Amino acid sequence: MKPVRTITATALPLDRSDVDTDQIIPSDWLKRVERTGFEQGLFSEWREDPNFVLNNPRFAEARILVAGPNFGTGSSREHAVWAIQQYGFEAVISPRFGDIFRNNATKNGLVPVLVSEEVARTLLDAVAHNPSIEITVDVEQLTVSAPAAGVGAEFPLDGAVQHRLLNGLDDIGLTLAHADAIDTFESNRPAWMPSLA
Repeated sequence: MKPVRTITATALPLDRSDVDTDQIIPSDWLKRVERTGFEQGLFSEWREDPNFVLNNPRFAEARILVAGPNFGTGSSREHAVWAIQQYGFEAVISPRFGDIFRNNATKNGLVPVLVSEEVARTLLDAVAHNPSIEITVDVEQLTVSAPAAGVGAEFPLDGAVQHRLLNGLDDIGLTLAHADAIDTFESNRPAWMPSLA
């Protein structure tokens, strides 16, 4: 995955609470054997309504998704994160995230920005009124700002998760960071022990 340091972009206001992973990517899309093409399924049932915000061309360039509380609750499907990323979003801002969704997001390079309900409401209203407002998510400083909306706030992120995002490390990358120690261990392992070789 690529390193994420700062994201400055316009946003899409998804003014709904309790958005679960079944709504983010309906179960019909879980039959795919590839890990690509999930952007077509993002909120696909809601997108049948022509007035749904994702269908609004004013938000076509948005790379940040601003949502209500309890975003990403429900099942543990990683496909929800893939769909959001493949559609073009790099961060999701919400007052509360489902724990499994938040974990899946950080392991795939999607930044979950946890803010107060007041900050989320201010951003939702401001972006809905003016789609050209830019939001900056700074993973190094752990801040989110939108000067045109009068928003400047910090957001929490575990130090290990921040390191993972800043350095673009997925689980394999984290393991490979210890390649020398693994090689040393393997070279000192008794020959009589089982081996994959």
